[in-house]
Amino acid sequence: MKLSKDQIQKIALGGMLFCGVIYSYFEFLLGPLSSGREQAAKDAEALAPKIAAARTQIAKTKDIEAKAPASVRVVDQVRAMIPEGAPIAWVPTKLTEILKREGIEKSSARMAGEHSEKELTGFGKFAWGVEIPRVEFITFAAALSALENGEPLMEIQTLEIEAGRDDAQFQRVSLTLHNIVRL
Repeated sequence: MKLSKDQIQKIALGGMLFCGVIYSYFEFLLGPLSSGREQAAKDAEALAPKIAAARTQIAKTKDIEAKAPASVRVVDQVRAMIPEGAPIAWVPTKLTEILKREGIEKSSARMAGEHSEKELTGFGKFAWGVEIPRVEFITFAAALSALENGEPLMEIQTLEIEAGRDDAQFQRVSLTLHNIVRL
């Protein structure tokens, strides 16, 4: 069987067309699919740490939600302990009343500074300087105990006791305390 020139051209053209179809199939169809699959696998691997971090965050959030009612109770208790009005109006009065109740007649309180409370939003701490010019040690110890036990929102930061030169029985006391207040 002898092929004519026209038939040979058709076979050659068919072969080239077949090679073009095979090339196009692998290059334009399978190539993008395999590279897309590889990219999807890489993206999935990159998301694994983010998914683990999100699960950890969800667990923390659920823990915070579980603790929220107790925190709300604490904040409500703190609010109930703080009188209305500006702290400069009621803190010095409260301090002198506590000290007078314990037998210390002369004392002075002044505001020494303020800063916000990071753990309690909407609240801050005021620093107060308290001076007691003349007090017996036992009387002062009882007053200090009454202050610490009776006022949970006050925290003593520094305490200085200076012995009196004229009368060793009496001391001069200077203390700094912080008080939680509403902002």
